[in-house]
Amino acid sequence: MNQLLKLNQQIQLETSNIACEIERFLGSGGQGEVYESNMGGKPVALKWYFPQQATPEQKAALEMLIKKGAPNEKFLWPIGLTFSKEIKGFGYIMPLRESCYKSIVDLMKGRIEPSFHALAMAGIELSHSFLQLHAKGLSYRDISFGNVFFNPDTGEIRICDNDNVAIDGEASAGILGTPRFMAPEVVRGEAKPSTQTDLFSLAVLLFYILMIHHPLEGKREAEIRCFDLPAMNKLYGTEPVFIFDPNNDSNRPLLGCHDNAMTYWHIYPQFLREVFTKSFTDGIRDPQNGRVRESEWRAVMDRLRDSILYCGNCGNENFYDIDLLNKSGRLNPCWSCQKVIRTPPRLRIEKHIIMLNHDTQLFPHHIDPQNLYDFSKPVAAVNQHPKDPNIWGLRNLSDEKWVITLADGSIKDVEPGQNLTLAKGTEISFGKVKGEIRL
Repeated sequence: MNQLLKLNQQIQLETSNIACEIERFLGSGGQGEVYESNMGGKPVALKWYFPQQATPEQKAALEMLIKKGAPNEKFLWPIGLTFSKEIKGFGYIMPLRESCYKSIVDLMKGRIEPSFHALAMAGIELSHSFLQLHAKGLSYRDISFGNVFFNPDTGEIRICDNDNVAIDGEASAGILGTPRFMAPEVVRGEAKPSTQTDLFSLAVLLFYILMIHHPLEGKREAEIRCFDLPAMNKLYGTEPVFIFDPNNDSNRPLLGCHDNAMTYWHIYPQFLREVFTKSFTDGIRDPQNGRVRESEWRAVMDRLRDSILYCGNCGNENFYDIDLLNKSGRLNPCWSCQKVIRTPPRLRIEKHIIMLNHDTQLFPHHIDPQNLYDFSKPVAAVNQHPKDPNIWGLRNLSDEKWVITLADGSIKDVEPGQNLTLAKGTEISFGKVKGEIRL
């Protein structure tokens, strides 16, 4: 296939005299081709539309998006329109995705093995980013594998293909979404993509990321002999059933066919399972009122991240399930080695519980209500006593003094750079919030 643009070709920005030089072909899709380009010494990505896609409507949509600006830095958002005197049509430039960001498909195929911590962070960033997108009155319309990338080491995300984002309620019927991710009412032809249907697609994506499986593909999917359009419409549109629906077991995952779902579902804590259940039962039956909002997903993913603890025998990540603990008085054994898990010290801040593992860090998000979901710089870190490995402490990495009250009632200051010993009953005043150490 001949590429639309050639290497070293100069493409102009519409609103300035700056030119982009084409350096490398990155790939093509249904709308156009994407190239790595050089814009005044800065690497950027440039998308050039196929002639049939370079419509006045598409150009107007891009102009709207450029004017509104990116919801946050996670979006590879259109920066400026481009044109060429040598070739008809137009394109746009956007930030270039760094090579450390991998596709969700890499996760599904086992080419990468991120930690639960990284997956929870990806969930936080995804839900937070789509909350900010929707807050600008926009709908994404096509949340799916192909449009999200993440760093498997940190969980940081990048969201691409933002040229199909539209003002909520004004979306044309052209973009309906990606099969398996579309809301049932869109599959049935009863609704167009919107922020409301984005919520369903986001839930599917989060389920895929954490369970490595689709929430509606169980026994019914395994019994389909010809996976054609009518079969897909039935499975995802007219008769969707959550594979773990507590009141309908007709679509349970099958051993040997849906092993990922069967394994991971029981690893995660009850509070996460409850939110997924709500999303794919109430959220299917009552799209307007039953869907899980982005803010709720964000809070759940944050709680999931802070509930991670390590097995002292095999070192694998597990989860502190307070609901299970309150019910049975103990946690499940390690999912990997089946040994009893020893619970580390915990920090309780209001109703939030944070596992104080050997590598735990606290961020402004944890101790400053005005900086929720700010994970930019740690303000505290668990560390080990240099002379006694059995003693663990929490180092103050912030610029503010902490005040602690010990179990005996004595009060001490913890200046920036100092440590406090992780002792039962120690209360910590971080300034705007208070926490208590529990063992």
